[in-house]
Amino acid sequence: MAMAVFIHPTRHHVAVFARQKMLPIELGIVHQLFGQARKGASADGKPLYEVATCALRAEAVRTDGDFTVNVPHGPEALAEADTVIVLSSYEDYEQTDPRLPTPLAEAFTRIRPGTRMASICTGAFVLASAGLLDGRAATTHWRYTEQFARLFPGVEVDADVLYTDGDDVLTSAGCASGIDLCLHMIRSDYGTAVAGDVARRTVVPPHREGGQAQYVRHPVPDPSSASTAAARHWALQRLHEPLTLGDLASQQAMSIRNFNRRFRDEVGTTPMTWLTQQRVERARELLEESDLPVDQVAAQAGLGTAANLRQHFQSALGTSPSAYRATFRGPHDVGAARP
Repeated sequence: MAMAVFIHPTRHHVAVFARQKMLPIELGIVHQLFGQARKGASADGKPLYEVATCALRAEAVRTDGDFTVNVPHGPEALAEADTVIVLSSYEDYEQTDPRLPTPLAEAFTRIRPGTRMASICTGAFVLASAGLLDGRAATTHWRYTEQFARLFPGVEVDADVLYTDGDDVLTSAGCASGIDLCLHMIRSDYGTAVAGDVARRTVVPPHREGGQAQYVRHPVPDPSSASTAAARHWALQRLHEPLTLGDLASQQAMSIRNFNRRFRDEVGTTPMTWLTQQRVERARELLEESDLPVDQVAAQAGLGTAANLRQHFQSALGTSPSAYRATFRGPHDVGAARP
């Protein structure tokens, strides 16, 4: 009798599916981020996830480097997973047939209905070939979105976002966007405190909205030109205040026009859109971690009124503040946020 892949039955089981010519950085991202998630957002808390790496066979899988990765599990791990994450492969770059290869199709029959599916970079090609993205919005690395659109005309391709969330099917852009996607799933499962703790301990940005642009013109500021980083830091300390674009620009001694252009180049969105995103994120933290009434949460997050908070929550998260709070502060333990 085959031994169970996952040892801890109460943890959320994540199966990472690797293929030949994989990018090992993506495998490391999944194990590092999900592996750092702890109950109570504490280093002493119990792990919330158990992660297993699998492939079509338990064998050494080639990478894009001069080494292989010993994958310990075959497709049987897919049958026990609550979440399956499909990594990219160099083979995707030359894919011309939209159909799922027979060995992959047979492996995917093991996945239970209701399992959350996700992809990093061109792993989206596999999800699309399996028919999981038909009629849905999806993304992949910006260099391959045209190829993706030709192969899968039934998928709504968005080349300008970091990741998409279709609830039970999620996709991300390049491998670095896999960080954003994994943190997003952790945050959806167990809240901003746990996701923020993971981000801090792995020294990565705690949150980038999925709708942010994939390709940011100046992700690393040119030392010879002014950056908007100081203004962003300043604003994060004052989210409760009625900040204007002029206030932000003045922190960098720039004109509004120059600041707006520089901000978009660096961050991939407008200053005021970014500010709203940060305020929604702050409201999420307050709803999870405090017993403040919704109107006070709105005020402290800089969103003004409870009605305004509800509008932004519905737009950004598709739920209400009270429903969001019930999810993470209800009668059930946080460790049971997802099955």
